[in-house]
Amino acid sequence: MKPTKNQLFKRQITLSEIGEVGQQKLQNASVLVVGCGGLGGLIAVYLAASGIGKIHLIDFDTIDVTNLHRQVFYSLEDVGKSKAEVLSQFIVKRAPFTDINFTNKPITKATVFELISDVDIVVDGTDSLPTKYLLNDACVIKNKSLVYGSLYKFDGYVATFNVLQKDGTYSANLRDAFPDFSTSLERQDIPNCEEAGTLNSIVGMIATQQVNEVLKLITGIGTPLTNELLIYNSLQNTQLKMKLKPTVLKDKIAKIFKIQTYVDLACAGQNPDWQIAAKELKEQLLHQTEFRNLEIIAVLNGLKLPFEVQQTIHINQFDANKITIDKSKTYVMVCQRGFNSYKAVEKMKKKYPDLKVLSLTGGISNYN
Repeated sequence: MKPTKNQLFKRQITLSEIGEVGQQKLQNASVLVVGCGGLGGLIAVYLAASGIGKIHLIDFDTIDVTNLHRQVFYSLEDVGKSKAEVLSQFIVKRAPFTDINFTNKPITKATVFELISDVDIVVDGTDSLPTKYLLNDACVIKNKSLVYGSLYKFDGYVATFNVLQKDGTYSANLRDAFPDFSTSLERQDIPNCEEAGTLNSIVGMIATQQVNEVLKLITGIGTPLTNELLIYNSLQNTQLKMKLKPTVLKDKIAKIFKIQTYVDLACAGQNPDWQIAAKELKEQLLHQTEFRNLEIIAVLNGLKLPFEVQQTIHINQFDANKITIDKSKTYVMVCQRGFNSYKAVEKMKKKYPDLKVLSLTGGISNYN
């Protein structure tokens, strides 16, 4: 069955505030969704279902079974597959009027301008604090609106940043709320959802709030969350709005962009002696004799690995006391980005200080 646009979007077009004119605005719009996890997956599907004409997905990660309780558009059969690819395939089947494509590599300082250049709105569905600042700063420099969302346990945060105002200025951005990483509500000492946990209902609530912001921006109806940050607590059903004033302007952010690496602060504190670079690991794997002296352990399930691992122990169940070790071997811990593997190294070093155990720098994302 291939429905017409009027059939598919009938209930939305019926709204007098939307109508056929508003629906055509949605069809003409292009949106970049960064992150295809709990927030981004929901956001992308709802935007496509609303009739957004072009959506580009970005996510380097693969689907883990622990994702499924909140990343509801993936199934058990999808574990181990690319999030961006699986999500795009799902959208193709249910949104015939949306042009969907994806990138399954991380968004970086080197690629961000190219990726945001041809879209109208950028949506932040990530759980990486440096990436949030990267998106914010790039959007300010390139005059793009950014719909921000974030989660911590039972709390959610939503805002619409850098929107062109009637007087020609732009609304507040992330740095007006939190000037740098250390002042953010998501400081580097606050764990992400994988470590702290999260309730799936708050994920859905914040994702649909972000979708709502995108639809308002495109159609021009309602009042977007500009110059304020909405903070919602799902346990108490309470919310507050933090008023923001646009003071950190484009020229200052452009200067910050030149010197900022946007590397996760957790990596900055890692001991280089406890790490192995991708190039070095590749060289060791080429030599069969040395390979027999390597014990590679994956600390996340479902990783798409370019080499064989001897064990897979999820970081949440990683217990150095339960691992049988051979002191003649070098142990290499691997994960997607190098954060959880480093935690595993720390646990092993605490139990076996003299053991040679290393974390793959940057994880599998940095290996290819």
